[in-house]
This record gives sequence, C-alpha cells and structure tokens, in this order.
Amino acid sequence: MSLALNAINLKKTYDGIPVVNGISFEIKPGECVGILGPNGAGKTTTIKMIYGQVVPSAGELLVLGLNTKNDIAQIRSRIGVVPQEDCLDTDFSALENLLLFGRYHNMDRDLAEAQAEHLLAEMKLSDFKHKRVEALSGGMKRRLAIARALIHKPQFILMDEPTTGLDPQARLWIWNYFERLKSNNTTLVLTTHYMEEAERLCDRIIMIDHGVILDHGTAKELIERHVGLEVIELEVGKEKGYWINKVEQAGLRYQEYEENLFIFFKTAESKQGFISHIQNTHYYVRAANLNDVFLKLAGYQIREKS
Repeated sequence: MSLALNAINLKKTYDGIPVVNGISFEIKPGECVGILGPNGAGKTTTIKMIYGQVVPSAGELLVLGLNTKNDIAQIRSRIGVVPQEDCLDTDFSALENLLLFGRYHNMDRDLAEAQAEHLLAEMKLSDFKHKRVEALSGGMKRRLAIARALIHKPQFILMDEPTTGLDPQARLWIWNYFERLKSNNTTLVLTTHYMEEAERLCDRIIMIDHGVILDHGTAKELIERHVGLEVIELEVGKEKGYWINKVEQAGLRYQEYEENLFIFFKTAESKQGFISHIQNTHYYVRAANLNDVFLKLAGYQIREKS
C-alpha cells in the first residue's frame, strides 16, 4: 500500500536557524495524524511545506506519491487545506467564496454549485449563503473555511488548528464531522492545542518541539509510556523540596510546576501506597491524559507565537 505522505529528513531554516530540523515520518491512507507541540515548535511550517507554501531547505517530501519539489501543482489539486487564518474573500458571499474556489480547481460550474450547496448544508450555513463573509461570526467563518477545503472532494486534508475560536458546541459538531470524513477513508493531518481533540480524532500523534520529533504513537501508547495510569496533583507550597525527596524515595516519576507536583502512577496499587502518606495534604487524583504527556515532553513555559 502506497503512503499518503512520506517525509524524509525534512528541514527548514530561516536565516540559518532551523525551524524544522530533520524530521521523518509516514502517514498511511485513511489515517488521522495529529502534529502537536507548543508555539514555535515547527507544526505550521511542516504543514505549509506539505501544501507548498513553504519550500523545504533539505530533505524529501512525498504527498500521494508526488514530490513537492516537482509536482506541487498536482499535489494542490488533490488535497484540501484549512489554514490557521481563514483567508476568505470578504468582498464575496459565503456561496461565492466556495464557487470561486471551485473555479480555482477547474470544477464544472454545475458540479461546483451542487457541491457548494451540499457543503453549506453540511456546515449549517445554508441560511447564510448569500451573506458577505464580513457579516458572518467567527465560528461561521471557520466552518466556511472547512467547506472551502472540501469543495473539490479531496481524499487528503490538512488542518492547522481547525477548531480554534469555536465554542464548545461548534467544536463538538466539527469533531463529529471529521469522524465522518475518517469513516470515508479520508486522510487527515491536523495541528491543535486541544489535547482532548487529538485524543478523540487522531489514530496517531507526532509530538514535536524545536523542530524535532520528541515521540510518536497512539494517544494510549504515549500516555502509558510517559505518564502511566493515573496522576496525583499535589499542592506542596514551600515544602516542595521535602515532597520531591519523598516522591523520589518512593521511586515515582513526577513533574513539578510552581507550588504543585504531578506524580505519575503506573498501577492503582502504587498509587494507594503513596496516598497513605499524604492524607493531611491537599491532593487530587485523576486519570492520566495526553495533556500530561504534552507538558512532560514540552515543559510548562509559556511561549509566544512566532
């Protein structure tokens, strides 16, 4: 089976500074793969290299069996892209935006109109199809941007933070829609800062930071490998040193953040043994999740976008 995407030692530098620094990964047809990492990790640059907005400095990048060096026009005709910024034409209506993109892909007008009407209905935008884009809410614009990426019925879709700015109801609806796309064997690649989104949608996850891959696997594999079964969030205040020593003596893995310790447990038995020592301390027990993995691998430092 041929790959939907094959990145081999992919690099991108700006003024000699590596933004993507020799990453290699594969995506199979029909997979949903999440590329996760903090701001400035290289996620968006990787996505842009796939659809040809950014030219790699080195390495090979094959999309649907085509090389981005020589076949980018053909690649663009076969993939859909939902960029971070909606980039909709504010001079036109919602329907006109879709038809304009249909012409960009050389679609027959009748086919483009039928597909546009179908997608507007799918995205709950039929009642707003004649409204100019500037009159739409942020959530409507985001749904229209998703519809635009689907106008030519691509089987490979790139989505850069597709649900940013959506309220919880709209985000849940979009998740359900993406799951329907997956059921039709559509290949999806997405970046997101919503860890629950990645856990729900992605068959595999690639964690990157500073332009390199930190780890990859299913959400379950990453959680088990880096965190375990459960987490105790322990408020330690000024006694952090005392508690770190106690945790280390117990042979437990942990992450510290300000006046808190996040202590990771592989089994329920190891957790119960530790809880007997902290009855007089404020703590919270919960299931381990992908957010724990993200913070353990990428750290807790807040970063500005770049």
